[in-house]
Amino acid sequence: MTVLHWIIPALWLIFLAYWAVSAIGVKRNVEATAWWNQGALRLSIVVLIIIAFSVPEVRRALRLAQAHAGGALTGAIGTVLVGLGVGLAIFARTYLGRNWGTPMSRKENPELITGGPYAFIRHPIYTGIFLAMLGSTIGESVIWVLPLVLGGTYFIYSAWREEEFMSRQFPEEYRAYRHCTKMFVPFVL
Repeated sequence: MTVLHWIIPALWLIFLAYWAVSAIGVKRNVEATAWWNQGALRLSIVVLIIIAFSVPEVRRALRLAQAHAGGALTGAIGTVLVGLGVGLAIFARTYLGRNWGTPMSRKENPELITGGPYAFIRHPIYTGIFLAMLGSTIGESVIWVLPLVLGGTYFIYSAWREEEFMSRQFPEEYRAYRHCTKMFVPFVL
């Protein structure tokens, strides 16, 4: 195992540690959110991943793909993508500051954040996590393809729901903001 294979898990650990610590001190939710709505969706994704890994044909295909995985170059590319993705997600989360919350949570004294990475894309946290999962797939293991696909689907769904929520919360400002930015990829998508 090369040093690159240690960097990717280390980056994910940094991401998780930062996420846990930075959740302390965020603005209070104005109203209780139904945690089971988002929780059920996230649990469904985990269950689908577990089911997929339990299918012998899927495991065999993943082992075959892993056996043919690239070497140092793909490891380096993957590591760079994980670093960029984790960095973007952390930068976006830091830029939100106390305004961060679970998807569709209504905060007291809400603010529409349009600076920093939000000046270019409306959902940089989702983009960063997706990029990090793509990098993990390329640089670490093809096993990451299942969380990548299912997580990507979840991010698209959550982003769509957040767009509706933000359009109701900031009708004029959010409409103007949507016209100036892309959803996930600057200048593209």
